[in-house]
Amino acid sequence: MVEQLTDRQEYILGLVVRSYIETGKPVGSKTLVDHFNLDVSSATVRNELAVLDELGFLNQLHTSAGRVPSESGYRYFVQRLLGEFELPVREQQMIRHQFHQARLDMEQWMRLAAAILARTSQGASVVTAPRPRPNRFKHVELVSTQGRLVLMILVLYGGDVKQQMLTLAEPLEQERLSTAAEHLNTLFDGRTADELGARLSQLDGMELEEEVARLMIDVLRLADTRNINDFYRDGLVNLLEDEGTRSAVRVLEERTLLADVLTQAVDRQGTGVQVIIGGEGRWEELKDCTIIVSRYGVLEDLTGELAVLGPTRMAYGRNISAVRYVADIMSSFVSDYYLDRSVRIAPPPDEYR
Repeated sequence: MVEQLTDRQEYILGLVVRSYIETGKPVGSKTLVDHFNLDVSSATVRNELAVLDELGFLNQLHTSAGRVPSESGYRYFVQRLLGEFELPVREQQMIRHQFHQARLDMEQWMRLAAAILARTSQGASVVTAPRPRPNRFKHVELVSTQGRLVLMILVLYGGDVKQQMLTLAEPLEQERLSTAAEHLNTLFDGRTADELGARLSQLDGMELEEEVARLMIDVLRLADTRNINDFYRDGLVNLLEDEGTRSAVRVLEERTLLADVLTQAVDRQGTGVQVIIGGEGRWEELKDCTIIVSRYGVLEDLTGELAVLGPTRMAYGRNISAVRYVADIMSSFVSDYYLDRSVRIAPPPDEYR
């Protein structure tokens, strides 16, 4: 359970975090009193800093130095003290203008989103291609190959094609296989693995169809747990310039690890922006880093992830707002172009045309 601070302790913690983010220098009691015109003495502030240090929200590198926020301090700041923040209207207009100028091509939009997030955050960024969530059955074909062996070709919404060999109890003619496939296509079009399972009872007495349907369920469930395949990254050099975040480069370079971080981060709540500070005991490579991640797209249909990655000392309000804003634009694109096939992204203001 997070320790609840007094109003004064929260105010002082907020000042320390904001000051350290802005200057990169440890913050002492005299600095706080002088720069922020506090109506309490340096001794009072010093005592509160000591309490915040003891509670684990601040760190003091050595006795005579000021304090810097700890991971817990950053986390408390983001969860309770940050408040609402929006990118300046003009910056929002510029970002929307860049997307409006891009071709109606998903790959170009993902590259553009990664570039915008890297520039805005001065960190690294990653955007994943949208994927069906969960996968839905579209079409199956059964092809007789040799003897009892049958090739199952399973097509999913979103374009993925899966192939699986099936060994029958006895050889069957191609006409029988095609009839079974046609029946399954009619019964299961657009269904998820769970929905297929719920409809198996409709295949009672149809041994071939039921056997194929169970294999289809296995393939769909495997596809639902697959790793993310397509990544678009930018701003890697921004991490290399920071001594404390160089280990995070490994996260961006190792596809399996990156997919694990992104999917687990957004799967905790499913919607909205998630902020992972210091790896939160799960990813050692993120010990000195913060990752701000959001899902975009249309939940239960087609979704991807986008994120910025940088040091724990970052402009949280600005970066959270940037991730949210770009995710909203990307969601509109997926909804309109991929699902409705009629893009209606709002045009830029006249001054950008």
